[in-house]
Amino acid sequence: MSPTSPAPDPVERSAGSTEPVWDAAAFRAAVQVELDAFLDMQGQRLTALGHDAERLLDEARQAVTGGKRLRAAFCAWGYRAVRPQPADEASLVRACAALELLHASALVHDDFMDASDTRRGRPATHRRFESEHRGVQWRGDPQQYGAAAAILLGDLLLSWSDELLRRCGLPLADVGPALEVLDLCRTEVIAGQFLDVSVQARGRADVDTAMTVLRFKSAKYSIERPLHIGAALAGADGATLAALSGFGLPLGEAFQLRDDLLGVFGDPDATGKPAGDDLVEGKRTVLVALALDAAAPEDALLLDRSLGNPLDEAQVSRLRQVIDDSGARQQVEDAIRGLTARALEALDRAPVDAHARAALRELAEAATQRTV
Repeated sequence: MSPTSPAPDPVERSAGSTEPVWDAAAFRAAVQVELDAFLDMQGQRLTALGHDAERLLDEARQAVTGGKRLRAAFCAWGYRAVRPQPADEASLVRACAALELLHASALVHDDFMDASDTRRGRPATHRRFESEHRGVQWRGDPQQYGAAAAILLGDLLLSWSDELLRRCGLPLADVGPALEVLDLCRTEVIAGQFLDVSVQARGRADVDTAMTVLRFKSAKYSIERPLHIGAALAGADGATLAALSGFGLPLGEAFQLRDDLLGVFGDPDATGKPAGDDLVEGKRTVLVALALDAAAPEDALLLDRSLGNPLDEAQVSRLRQVIDDSGARQQVEDAIRGLTARALEALDRAPVDAHARAALRELAEAATQRTV
């Protein structure tokens, strides 16, 4: 499964130093090389299915192209926290890339369930296939066709995440414990997603419920479980995994809280999503729950009734003001700082490699202070 040309080495040693230097851009490039090679291999398997398989593979490539690669990076440093010198760097990168297939699966399904039109500035998967169906005037319902394509692609990417980790090239004795974590991770994120859609259907969520959704739909699979998968690949014991949870879970919560802020206040040119997209989609996030609790009654009623409806720029601006005036935005910023501080304190106590600790601190900042 290795690529025809070597991937960039994400860890080099500076002149006159024995300390490894992490090159985040090289790591992202290496992950992309491995994902491209894996999809090339899948394309060869699916050749007999003809043009439709090519279309599905093309959308899979779009789904795994670009992005911050935070999950892959946390996996890599979870490994290096336990075993600073990987025996096989390329195999480790392939294992980390499996997390990006899981992430792509979640995004494809999430966009369909949220009826999102775009992802990273391009049509969401279900919208792309819906448009193609409509453009060639096939039989049946274009929306149903787009839905079917998104469900199937998301399922395929989910299956491939298991396959790439299992076949990454590391010894099966090392991969087995990591696969157990991946199984748990996938169960958590899917159940968390169902909790999320159920909350939206009920049209109400208190802060505790919104935090539970946040924790299982995003926080665990974004940071805690990638750390665990990497550490499990390196042979970590239960105590080390628990110590990494002390860092990864609160950091994952802070990460998603930042995402919730960006979903309302983010710049569309940076996020690739329309202004106030979470408001239009009706997401009952922690930010929204806090605002509904604290806003003046008429403002809370306006926010509650507006969620999940089409909104123009002026309406989005008004709802942003409601959230700001309620103090919810500042509460979430304070929570991000507090959770990040708690995570870093746990990291300082964790029995991990010193260089990995420094790298994880940098990743923590990237995860919680981002603008996209």
